[in-house]
Amino acid sequence: MASRRRAREFALLGLYRADLVEAELPESLAQVWTELVEDQALGPAAEDDEIKYAKRLVKEIETRREEIDALIDKASANWRLVRMPVVDRNILRLAACELMAFQDVPASVSINEAVELAKKYGDKDSRAFVNGILDRIAFETGRGGRRHRG
Repeated sequence: MASRRRAREFALLGLYRADLVEAELPESLAQVWTELVEDQALGPAAEDDEIKYAKRLVKEIETRREEIDALIDKASANWRLVRMPVVDRNILRLAACELMAFQDVPASVSINEAVELAKKYGDKDSRAFVNGILDRIAFETGRGGRRHRG
């Protein structure tokens, strides 16, 4: 059975790779599947639904990159996007995209999945950092979150 969790992980790895080597997102995602999935570093090959959802995420992030980054910048008053750890920045992009554009995904699911990715790929502070910023973004996008002062 296909999992959106794995699809998000694939998308995150594609975003991360694109940031590091300054590659285009779709090509970077394709390279992730070639390098990691064929080597079975992420388990069995991706299922069609996982590929479809990861591509959907990457395409939407690519289309709305400036809007997503501006939303993250606004929500992270003390951190500029370019100064954030690469992993955290891309986890935030992934979840912010879902909060903005994927109404079929509950906000709590987007945030929880991002926190899980932060636990797996980030450092010891990533989980709280990602959770706090995404809570503000959920509030800003009208998808939940606690009331925050501007």
